[in-house]
Amino acid sequence: MQALLNGESTLIVTMIVAYIAFTSWLTLKLRSRTSDQFMTASRAMPAVVVGVLMMSEFVGAKSTVGTAQEAFQSGLAAGWAVLGASIGFLLFGLLMVKKLYNSGEYTISAAIAQKYGKSTMLTVSVIMIYALLLVNVGNYVSGAAAIATALHVSLPVAMCIIAVVSTFYYVFGGLKGVAWVTILHSAFKVVGVIIIFAVAMSLTGGIAPMQAKLPAYYFSWDGKIGFTTIFAWTFGTVGAIFSTQFIVQAISSTPSADEARRATYYAAAFCLPLGFLLALIGVAAKYLYPDMNSLYALPVFLEKMPPLASAFVTTSLVASIFVSVCTVALAIASLVVRDFYVPYWQPTPERELKMTRVFSIVIAIVPLLFVFFIPEILKLSFFTRALRLSITMVAMMGFYLPLFASNRGATAGLIGAAISTTVWYLLGNPFGIDNMYVAAATPLLVMAIERVAMGQAPATPQATQPNAFVERTST
Repeated sequence: MQALLNGESTLIVTMIVAYIAFTSWLTLKLRSRTSDQFMTASRAMPAVVVGVLMMSEFVGAKSTVGTAQEAFQSGLAAGWAVLGASIGFLLFGLLMVKKLYNSGEYTISAAIAQKYGKSTMLTVSVIMIYALLLVNVGNYVSGAAAIATALHVSLPVAMCIIAVVSTFYYVFGGLKGVAWVTILHSAFKVVGVIIIFAVAMSLTGGIAPMQAKLPAYYFSWDGKIGFTTIFAWTFGTVGAIFSTQFIVQAISSTPSADEARRATYYAAAFCLPLGFLLALIGVAAKYLYPDMNSLYALPVFLEKMPPLASAFVTTSLVASIFVSVCTVALAIASLVVRDFYVPYWQPTPERELKMTRVFSIVIAIVPLLFVFFIPEILKLSFFTRALRLSITMVAMMGFYLPLFASNRGATAGLIGAAISTTVWYLLGNPFGIDNMYVAAATPLLVMAIERVAMGQAPATPQATQPNAFVERTST
């Protein structure tokens, strides 16, 4: 790709460094000083802030770069990758928010444990950690593509930059610091996407020239993707929103269940326009540069902007990368601490906070070990959503069909879903059946078989470790 002029590169580097320095200072100023602030921001976050936080979780670096990449290959229908999040947040607010908020827990696994028991809780936690680590693998890859393009560094160096900076944000900030800094990150991100879109439309001369040159499917509602995949994407996104750890953690930071529901409606509204813009950017890249690597469908426009605009947009992409990595890593740390460390080691609040930060550093390093094995970002994204969808299916059964609330059946169903979904994904979705459907059907089938075969009432959930976090902070 064409190299940027030295002056432009210097301006970009200067702006990024200044932005990182300012947001790092802001993170330290707003940092979490207690476990309560680190995990749930003391349940004092306004609904609109939480709405922005949740939107950024599902429309982060992976979705922005990945949606443009898919649109480059398959057309405007790639926008469904983001539009499905609007549908998901709306349904989440209507069906699940109050049940999860009123559980008093800030991890999805602990909330599900109230319906099933400890073994199911641990299984949910392990599957969620597995899924979220893969999410951050995708975040590192997509983010590195943008940073490497702008700064002309190698992909490994770009990934290390992402790991170091984002780790600083969430290790010190916790949920309290990350939430407020994310407002700034998200503002940069949205303005940056709008600038990229404007430049893309300027270079193409609008939509009409693209329609005249590109195949018709680039402008159809299902593109080259097809209805079954679009439905699987939407279904999986809805399911992932219902069970993703950081979403549960985010709504737990609001003052009440009503505020938590309001936050999901804000998130739905924020996601809606971004899907269209990102898809059009990818199609514009295909029209202008048909033979380029699709991974650069979005960052390629950085080189076609005036220096100041290029610097701002690059900074906005960097901001998007950091918030995506931060929220996911924070969610993983919360699961590790709440479900494994606290129940078995019974630490003091001060020790818990210290070890949370230690675990967070390790969590930042692990994705770097796998980033070179993932070829297509969006497919990885929806595989991780499929894993989370299986958790949603079990959670919905527990909340709405307690007849099936068997600890043994739920645990077996989750393990079966994790294995079968992973195998199906690695085999390339045989017979045209998306792994999303495998993730949804497997736990339901296993739980139904277990219920019929055993022919007994569901077992009472095993007593789980009391939420020591709540007990300590309420005294």
